[in-house]
Amino acid sequence: MLREVDVKGVRFRVADEGEGPVILFVHGFPLNYTMWEAQIAEFSRTHRVIAPDLRGFGGTDGALYSVSMEQFADDLADLLEALPVRVPVTFCGLSMGGYIGWQFVQRHPSRVSKLIICDSRAAADSPEAAANRLKMADIVLREGPEPVAWAMMPKLFAKCSDDHCPAIIAKVREMVMASNPVAIAAAHRGMAVRPDVTAWLPSLQLPTLIICGEHDAISPAAEMKSIAEQIPNAAFVQIPNAGHMAPMEQPELVNAAIRQFVG
Repeated sequence: MLREVDVKGVRFRVADEGEGPVILFVHGFPLNYTMWEAQIAEFSRTHRVIAPDLRGFGGTDGALYSVSMEQFADDLADLLEALPVRVPVTFCGLSMGGYIGWQFVQRHPSRVSKLIICDSRAAADSPEAAANRLKMADIVLREGPEPVAWAMMPKLFAKCSDDHCPAIIAKVREMVMASNPVAIAAAHRGMAVRPDVTAWLPSLQLPTLIICGEHDAISPAAEMKSIAEQIPNAAFVQIPNAGHMAPMEQPELVNAAIRQFVG
């Protein structure tokens, strides 16, 4: 069921399906909840699956000049309150959704029971990468989403000859091109100043699953494996024949890893 939920004056579009323990799926940049369609279909059979469009993206309004990862995390906590969800959730975030996940765990620990980080990083941007994000924020406000699509798309996918690959690539490009330039710029500015959370990984006590595409060019598998090794109660799963968009590229394998983790 697709819902619109008012959260402190911001209208959120949310996929809310199934019953049972809650899994909160948080999309990457600059996408929307539909990147999780395969996971929603699978896990709504046994869980309550909540997959929102983040502030400014998809069918959610409330775009700002800049949105920090902390703001996104607080938005999600407020959304759970509004739905209402009273029990701790399994948080699953991809890429920027993973950056948000680190903040969600820090700021709202009572709301999360398990953590899944897909194709993401714990480190902050380098000064050069942060500067490039700020430049792209200005460019996208002038020219629209096309420069972002041009810059991102070659990095997102593993080389693939399967029949479904062109459709997935086209779907992701469509999501990027449909995104609000103001929201894209705001998220770029927020990611540019996100904190490095590497130092507190050893103190993370939650059961954690780290998932990474074998050929991820943005969040390399070796880096993500190192993240898992620094978290006391973490497992690492590498997804073969996948890049940065592993949940879309290899949904059956990602779903199997999540299923084993959540039980």
